[in-house]
Amino acid sequence: MTPEIIIAVISSAAILAAAVVAALPALLTALRRTRTAVGNVETSVQEQGAETRAATIDALDAVGSRLEARFNARIDDLRDDIDDVREDITRVREWQAGHDAEHIISRPRTGGDAT
Repeated sequence: MTPEIIIAVISSAAILAAAVVAALPALLTALRRTRTAVGNVETSVQEQGAETRAATIDALDAVGSRLEARFNARIDDLRDDIDDVREDITRVREWQAGHDAEHIISRPRTGGDAT
């Protein structure tokens, strides 16, 4: 190798080493900031996840309560309808018994076996 090439290689290495030494503090600072940011993001994401989970559970509880109230109201309506039908059936049976009694009373007696 010629002396000019050796001097060029040594100069290039020296310039490269100086650039690395100059950039090292900035790289370390960027690395620290990145680690801190990632840690903060993880914490933030976990906090947001907990908030979202709590909000979702509250919303589901509210929906469940509304559905339960509607269901109970429908059951009450159905019970009222069943009671109304039972009352109607009782009235029809009473009328039917009275009507049958009228037929029995108004029917002429024909001779029958009297013992």
